[in-house]
Amino acid sequence: MTSITEKTAKPARKKAPVKAEVKEAALIEIKAEAKQGKPIHHDESEAKKGKKLPYLYSVGKRKTAVARVRFYPKDERTDFIVDGVDYKTRFPYSEYQLIVEQTLKKVDMLGKYFITVKLAGGGIKSQAEAVRHGLARVILKFDETLRKTLKGDGLLTRDSRKKERKKPGLKRARRAPQFAKR
Repeated sequence: MTSITEKTAKPARKKAPVKAEVKEAALIEIKAEAKQGKPIHHDESEAKKGKKLPYLYSVGKRKTAVARVRFYPKDERTDFIVDGVDYKTRFPYSEYQLIVEQTLKKVDMLGKYFITVKLAGGGIKSQAEAVRHGLARVILKFDETLRKTLKGDGLLTRDSRKKERKKPGLKRARRAPQFAKR
């Protein structure tokens, strides 16, 4: 005779592999292919079949803006895509385009690699500066010898200045109400 708890108990489910384990397995596979002399780069047809292309990843920040940068060193495309569109469409003013291009021009990589960026938070200028910071960090992962070049222009330093919060009794963070003598 079975008890009530045995009838109502759910069968145990198998756990899915953790994302980190999947990424590690993919990296091991890429390194094994490289050791065997197989080319690492993939074409778009493989990407469409569901195979993921190898990339370097970094995050850039400025104020509340966050830029997640993916750098594909072995891809044949040379696009620079921000939020699904070309960066010149996403940043229509030349001032912002110059900010975004600054890192790539400094190391002479503009138009040579496939780069995608996803943005969140902040205004358009701080987003452009976050992209610049993220690009500098991902390029450093790609080629460590460029550290001196990037650091000299302050591209690797995260600009941590943010708007200070408003304090009670004041009009802004530090602006006090005007004093009236009489």
